[in-house]
Amino acid sequence: MTDPRAHPLLDVRRIYAEPAALDLPRGQDVVTRWPDAEIVPVASHWNIPEVHGDERNVRRWVRIKTEALVLGVKKSLVTRPNGRSADFIAPSTANGCAMACAYCYVPRRKGYSNPVTVFANIEQITKHVARNIAKQGPKTEPNQCDPDAWVYDIGENSDCSVDAELSENVRDLCDLFRMSPTAKASFATKYVNRDLLDWDPMGRTRVRFSLMPHETAKVTDIRTSPMAERIAAVNDFVDAGFEVHLNFSPVILTPTWESDWADLLRQVDDVLSPAAKAQLAAEVIFLTHNQGLHEVNLGWHPKAEDLLWRPDLQEQKVSQNGAVNVRYRAATKGQLVERFRELAAEHLPSCRIRYAF
Repeated sequence: MTDPRAHPLLDVRRIYAEPAALDLPRGQDVVTRWPDAEIVPVASHWNIPEVHGDERNVRRWVRIKTEALVLGVKKSLVTRPNGRSADFIAPSTANGCAMACAYCYVPRRKGYSNPVTVFANIEQITKHVARNIAKQGPKTEPNQCDPDAWVYDIGENSDCSVDAELSENVRDLCDLFRMSPTAKASFATKYVNRDLLDWDPMGRTRVRFSLMPHETAKVTDIRTSPMAERIAAVNDFVDAGFEVHLNFSPVILTPTWESDWADLLRQVDDVLSPAAKAQLAAEVIFLTHNQGLHEVNLGWHPKAEDLLWRPDLQEQKVSQNGAVNVRYRAATKGQLVERFRELAAEHLPSCRIRYAF
């Protein structure tokens, strides 16, 4: 396993820890990985003033992500129906991210700086998921998530490839699905963690590598693996027993978006092996942004907002949780989705689009 202290994304100096998390074996394991870090007791992993919610810290957020780690206990264990990326959303084993993508929705829930929180009660989480899998029984009707297996997204609020360098939580869940013939784990990632290639998932974990045109990613995908590295990793992960899909997300409208995506799709077509193409599928998600995040981003990365905040192309949309977001106008959105499908069919014909919106 890679030494986490050598990780370019992480140089953990402080671990903010709930006492109950420190008492658990997984919590003790995380602390052991960072022996020089200061342990700071906290009452709640959600409410830490020096790392959460203080917009005056905007220029320090990347440093906070690098140096702070939070250790908590996940109180509410709920598996939710989904139907898009997966059949179900499993309880997260972590929350937050060491990367800093300018459009990320997770920081809005947690105070923007959003360092990683590792949940130490992994045994409770895996038992909950195992019960839910058993409750479903075999999948009797195919759907766009998967023709045969119930698919569980295990990384809704974090990037599992990075989480796997912080604790064994992700591996524990993937091991559970490895032994579950009726279900699969699934997570999207923007980080290539080659330690996962030794896991032998036996096709029961789906990794969704997120891709976008290189020039756009250089502005918006901060601290992530380069696009060429993500594309090159697909073949190796397929050979190692993972199912690998692509996540074309978010699609950001720029003056050259069509030609940029055509170039990227051709690169994927050139690089992927026949084995990778034979199992390939993708999801396509056009950008949804948020006014609050826009205003905060202006304090640390205004260049990204030149791409993300486009009032001439966007309209307000109230999400299911009541948040006021902006998306590309509905009057043209259908045409944009159809144009993307045409580009994919022309330049990456082996890739089935599972869904696009």
